[in-house]
Amino acid sequence: MGKLVRDKIPEIIRQSGREPVVTVLDDEGYRAALMAKLFEEAAELREASGDEVPGEIADVYEVLRALAAVHGHDWETIEKVAELKRRERGGFQDRLYLA
Repeated sequence: MGKLVRDKIPEIIRQSGREPVVTVLDDEGYRAALMAKLFEEAAELREASGDEVPGEIADVYEVLRALAAVHGHDWETIEKVAELKRRERGGFQDRLYLA
């Protein structure tokens, strides 16, 4: 079973002397693959520690940017919506856990 990879991965594989098998996804397949990738990257972030954490957060961030774009939203819009929600409902800095 395959998985969604970053755009330069096939070239990196070629540079190592191998030939990747690559398919370009249609819109529906791309959305589904992005959602699967989000869960994959979130799981990797969950298991990361120390110096691995920033890279895993960056991977989640990149998938979120792609999801925003595939749904027709630029990242600036997402940031504005996030800021509005922070102002209205707060963030997560207080570490509140509702039981």
